[in-house]
Order: sequence, then structure tokens, then C-alpha cells
Amino acid sequence: MSYSYGPWHEGPDPLAPPADLRDALDEVGQEVMAGASPRSALEELLRRGTANTPGLDELTRRLWQRRAEIQRRHRLDGTLLEVRRLLDEAVRDERAALAGDPGEDARFREARLDLLPTGTAAAVAELDDYEWTSPEAAEAYRRIRQMLGRELLDSRFEGMKNALAETTGQDVERVDRMLADLNALLSAHARGFADIEERFAEFMRRHGDFFPENPRTVDELIDALAARAAAAQRMLNSMTPEQRAELAELSQQAFGDPRLAEQLSRLDEQLRGLRPGEDWASAARFRGDDPLGLGEGARAMVDLAELDALAEQLSQSYPGARLEDIDTEALRRQLGEESGVDAERLAQLERELRAQGMFERTPDGSLRLSPKALRRLAETALKDVIRSLRGRTGDRDTASAGAAGEPSGSSRPWRFGDTQPWDVPRTVRNAVLRTASGGSGAAVRLDVADVEVAETEHRARAAVALCVDTSWSMVQEGRWLPMKRTALALQQLIATRFRDDALQLITFGRYAATVELAELVGMEGTWEQGTNAQHALLLAGRHLRRHPDAQPVVLLVTDGEPTAHLEPDGTAVFDYPPTPRTLFTTLSEVDRLGKLGAAMTVFRLGDDPRLTEFVDLLARRAGGRVVAPDLDGLGAAVVGDYLRSRGPFSGGSW
Repeated sequence: MSYSYGPWHEGPDPLAPPADLRDALDEVGQEVMAGASPRSALEELLRRGTANTPGLDELTRRLWQRRAEIQRRHRLDGTLLEVRRLLDEAVRDERAALAGDPGEDARFREARLDLLPTGTAAAVAELDDYEWTSPEAAEAYRRIRQMLGRELLDSRFEGMKNALAETTGQDVERVDRMLADLNALLSAHARGFADIEERFAEFMRRHGDFFPENPRTVDELIDALAARAAAAQRMLNSMTPEQRAELAELSQQAFGDPRLAEQLSRLDEQLRGLRPGEDWASAARFRGDDPLGLGEGARAMVDLAELDALAEQLSQSYPGARLEDIDTEALRRQLGEESGVDAERLAQLERELRAQGMFERTPDGSLRLSPKALRRLAETALKDVIRSLRGRTGDRDTASAGAAGEPSGSSRPWRFGDTQPWDVPRTVRNAVLRTASGGSGAAVRLDVADVEVAETEHRARAAVALCVDTSWSMVQEGRWLPMKRTALALQQLIATRFRDDALQLITFGRYAATVELAELVGMEGTWEQGTNAQHALLLAGRHLRRHPDAQPVVLLVTDGEPTAHLEPDGTAVFDYPPTPRTLFTTLSEVDRLGKLGAAMTVFRLGDDPRLTEFVDLLARRAGGRVVAPDLDGLGAAVVGDYLRSRGPFSGGSW
């Protein structure tokens, strides 16, 4: 057998990589940490798309481009133009035939042709009983009637024009019977006849070949007919009053039998009553040069309606909107296979983010990032910090779990890249259990899945208070997001490398508060006057006292001098510029932390001279130091200082 390989053309690529949830979550997390709600952050991601998949905004742009293209390219008077052309052809051939006849009857016929009305419909009606001399002229006039009948039917029934390409008198009678039976069926349905299903089955047995969509119930039949009839009506609405009047008059000439127009008019009336919710009233402006017939015009209106429905689905602006609502088959019809695949990828991304527990509902029904999502964000933030720290001269990576590299007594399965020593007893035990479970009595052999490595840790604990300024200036100066990413990175480092350390996150504006990581990540910036460092340091002291056996570390991130303090009754007092009372109470808390032996580092954001002077005073008073990082380096500065404060890191720095 021989094989050939080439591009895949049967739908989504089966070998395409899965949705990259980590990149998507990073983007959502950035929005959330910048102050957006998780729901709006997810919606923004889906609107913007990812590096590999266009978003909803791009798909919507393609829709409107396609809609504008239809309207700019086409016009709706194709049937009228074709009737005029055939009429002129018939009259020209008839005059040519009459010119060679010297008789009086020929002159009378010429006079009748000379007196034809200028309007197309009136001229066609005038020639209804004319006896043609020229066979070619007679054929052209017959084609007018046949074309009008086919166009009228094609505007109401999909594919009817092609099915009646060569119309005979027998075909016309069959169509007329179908329309009469259809109107009778719809009338019985409107009256609520009990045997409507039997009537429908009999109707489909007789006339089912007129309906390639193969409706299964009378309601499905009505839905299909009403959608098409409404499109035909919207097409008429889009024409000028003169064009509509011409078509109404010409319709009486369809197949040379006025019964067709009468049956279609009755059908339209019944469909309006049965489906009043269809769009029967709107219109569209066509300004192109390509003329469309009645059937083609109705299809164009169906396309426009489908494009409008897709635009609403892509907007996701209605209650309970989900990407699964998008009709991807309709999207493929209108924009091609690629756009349908893009929409499916976005829907898959949304499903995976929800299915893998990246979001959870709060008691009030809103969404928030789950602990799993926060861990992923924290991993990314810590990796960015480590990448910054590795840039220092002489730095090298380490796989130790603690600062001193001493065995912790615990182990974990070996992962590629681990350099810790094997935990031999546990490794052998795993191999024995695996072999015994097989029941074969074979000799014990080690497998890579059996290997466990011994974890190491630093025996000294640290109690860490990370105090972050959440006053409005942090938002205003673009420091909100770097502050949150710093907290994420430090939380992840402690949770994975220094699990015995106790981290407390403290925010301070006019008041200070202890917060969980999820609260800090989802916190929105609010306008609030006051930078109450005294309250933050008070809470930091309480945290350190709860862990007397741990090394105390205080990390203070701020972009403003203290402008608020707590009074004995617990109320916060704001003053700018800072009053001596505010400075005194703040420095008093620094002194109390000094008595606990706390290592304090102040991270100064900004170059305000008053701030610089104050934090220098604060660091000297605490025996600590001041770090003035740029925003991109804030995370590395805080994590690096934490590592420095709690002791040397085994194997070198990060």
C-alpha cells in the first residue's frame, strides 16, 4: 500500500495543539489584577482573542465586511431589467418580421406596438392577447412569463427556480395544486384542527419534492416558509415604490396564469399571521451594479438576516450568553471554514477555563478566580521574578526546597530535572509494591515511576508581613498591577519553597487590613485619601507576635509618605501634608517592630523628595534599608530581599 500526506481539509485540524490555558489565564489574571472583574476579564479575552486564535471582535469585523460587500455589490432590480430586455427583444423581432409584410394587418400591428405603454409591466400586460407574427418574438414573450413564475416561486421556496428550469403546462398545474394544498394545510393549522399531523403527512407525501429541507412537522414547515417569505418581503421593502408597483403588476403575468400570484399572496398573508415575530418590516440599502433576480434577492436578504443574527451571537451582550450559542455552521456559510474553526476554538477555550476550575462562584453569584487559577498566576509571576534574579552575575539555579538544604523528612516523586538525592527506602518500597501487584513473581526491577527524591528545607522559620500601599496614587501611577504580581510571586515562593514560613498580606490606604491573596488579586482601585502606614505596621507587629519562634521580616511597599494614622478610638485621621502626630505614631510602630528584632525593608516607588526623606528616616530608625526599584523590577526586589532577610539560600542565589 502507498500513502500520501497533505493538508487536512475535513474540519478542525486533529493534530492542532490544545487551547493554551496558561497563556489565557495569564491574560485574564492581568485584567483581574488591574481591577477588572473575572467575568469582564474573560469576556475581554474572548473579544480580543489569543496569539493563535482571532477573537470575537475580529469575527464581528469580518461579518460587517461581508454584509457591506453584499450591499455594495448588488442591486435588486434584476428581474425588472431582465423583463425589460426580453420585452425589447420581442418587440424588435416582431417589428423586423412586420417590416417585410405590405399588408394592412401588419401596419395595424405596428401601430399597436407603437402605442405600447412606457412602463414595463403595463406593456407586458398590453401584449397579453397579442398574436405574434415572429416565432422568435413569441418565444421571448413566453420566456418573460416563465421567468416571472420561476422568480416568484424561487423567492418563496428555496431551489424552486432550478427545479422548474423547463416549465411545462403540467408543471404549472402541479405547482398550483401544491400551493392550494399548502394554503389549506396552513388554514387548518391556524384553526387548530386535531388531525393536522395526518394532513401534514399527506401533504408531504404529495408534494415533499418541493421542500428539500424535509421538514418533520407542520411547525418546521411554517418556520422555513415564513423565514423565506419575510426575506422576500424585506427585499420588496428595499425597493423603490415604483419598482414594487411594477413587480406587483408583473406578477399577474407569471406563467400566464394569475392564480399563482393569488395563491402566493394568500400564502404570505397566512404566514404573517402564523409567524408575526419574523422581520416583515425592515429594509436594506443596495447600491451596487450587479442586478439580482427575485430569488437571488430573497437569498441576499436571508444572508443579511443570518449575518445580523451571527453579529448578535458574537456580541454576547444578552443575558446568559455563551459561546456555544454561536451557529458555527452559519458562520462557515457566510465567512468560510476558517472562521467557523476560530469560533469553535474560542468556545473550547471558554469551556476549558470553566471546566478546569479556573473560576468559582461567590455567595453573591459573581465569578472569582479559583485557588487553582491563583496558583497558576502565582507560578507565572514567580517565574518572571526568577528570570530577573538569574540575570545577576554569578547566580545559578537550585532545586533545593529550602535555604539550608537539610532533609525535611518528606519525599516526592522524581520529576525530570530534579537534582535532589534519592530517597532509597521509599524508591525500593515503590518498586516492590508495583512488582507484587502484578502477581507474576518476577524479580524486583526499578522503574523511573518508582523513584522518589528527598526534599530539603531550611530549619529556621520566618514570619513575613508584606505591607502594600493601596491608596489611589498606586492606581493612578500604574503601580497597581506590579504590586499584585509581587504579592503573587512572594506567596508562590513561600508556598512552594518555604512552606513553614508564615506570610501575612496587609493592604493600607486610609485604613489597613489583612487580606487573603484572592482578595488582593481581585481588589479594585478606589478613590480614597490617606496612606496609613502606622496601621499597616501595627497589623504587621500582631502577625510577628503570633509567631515568636520565627525570624521576623517586614516588607513595606509604598509610593507616598504617611498621611493618616489611627486615633485611640480606632478612627483614621487624614492630613496633608503629614502632621507631627502622624509621623510620631508611625515611627512609634517602627520602634515596636525593632524591639521584636524585625528586619525591615522599605520599597520606595517614586522619586518624591518628601517620600525619599521619610523612608530614609524610617529605615535608619528600624535598622533596615531602602530599595527604590523600577516597576518592572519590584517583584525581583521584594523576593530577593526576602531571601536575603531570612538567610543564605543553599546553592547560591536565584
